[in-house]
Amino acid sequence: MLKVVVFNIIILLICWILFCIRIIIKKNGRFPNTHVGGNPALSKKGIKCAQAQDFEAGIQMNLFERLQKDS
Repeated sequence: MLKVVVFNIIILLICWILFCIRIIIKKNGRFPNTHVGGNPALSKKGIKCAQAQDFEAGIQMNLFERLQKDS
């Protein structure tokens, strides 16, 4: 049982190091921004994430439209 736990911890440690190797080696390294809003090509096309689009749509609606949408 102890051998299995130690083996799993070693495997997880190796995976973590491989996952973070770019961040560990580079000075001021960061994970890449994979969010839709962080993609310059999509921003040029006017594509935004669903949360941002919902927020903008909610701001543009007046009170009457919001009440009709809820019912």
